[in-house]
Formats: sequence, structure tokens, C-alpha cells
Amino acid sequence: MATIYVNARAIIERINEGKTEVIVQLSVKDQCYEFPGGQVEFCESFFDAVKREVKEETGLDVIEATGQDDYIKTDNCSDFAVECFRPWAVYQIVKSEYYDSMGVLFKCKVTGELLTEGDGSRDIKWIGLDDLQNMLDTKDCFCDVSRAAALFYLKEKSN
Repeated sequence: MATIYVNARAIIERINEGKTEVIVQLSVKDQCYEFPGGQVEFCESFFDAVKREVKEETGLDVIEATGQDDYIKTDNCSDFAVECFRPWAVYQIVKSEYYDSMGVLFKCKVTGELLTEGDGSRDIKWIGLDDLQNMLDTKDCFCDVSRAAALFYLKEKSN
């Protein structure tokens, strides 16, 4: 039986001087840039997971996440609950020698002071979309999951 890791990741965006910026961070473990996020804990909601991961890694508080307006949670009995929502995107690793992973991507708005180092991350910074594209053009600069998310995000922004 295979282990599948389930993750929640955030593309944190803002408008600064009329231009869209996103947060990227350097993963201490993998030594490549990524979007904030990580593994969902046992029976943790995706919304709670993305809020926790963003706080741990960047110091920021998520105040808005894609899908929160359509969120439904069933909790008809004391020992079982299910959530249903429309995330911004979903990813799945479909080829890997090491592990299998899938996750939910949220576009988020945040508040607070950005850390320079967080839990497993450093060099946390806001960058413009041109800089994001330049980072993607540098082959080994972005972690694979975040690379796919960034390409998907930029494709949406260009439409």
C-alpha cells in the first residue's frame, strides 16, 4: 500500500504600486524556491492547514482564501465531519521515484509582518510576476510542485 502525502499550499498575492506580487520562499530542506505550504495533519481541514502553514513559514495571517465563500462542512454526528469547497487548484504528483503527493492550492490574502526566516524556510520575499517568470526560467530554482503551481498561476494571469 502506497503512502500519499496530502498538502495545502498558498499562492499569496497582493497589488503593490499597481503590480501583482506573490510570496516565494527558499526551502531549507530542498534548497529551492517554493510557495508556502505543507502537509495536512490528521483530520485537519484544508483551510486550517493552509492558515497554519502560512503562519509557521511566513509569520503572516491568512485573511482570505479561495473557496472559503463556498465552504460547506457536514457535522451530523460527534465522530465524523466532512468539508466541501472549491479550491483555486489541485495538484498531484504523477511521476516520482520517491513519494506520491497531492494537494490543494489556495490563492490567499494575508496580514501581518513578513518574516525573513520561518519554519523550514528562509529568504521569504514578495516578487513581481516578471521576476516569478524569470525564476521559472532558471531550471533548478523552483521546487517541482511550486513550479507547476507557478506555471498554472501565470497562465491564468495571462488570460
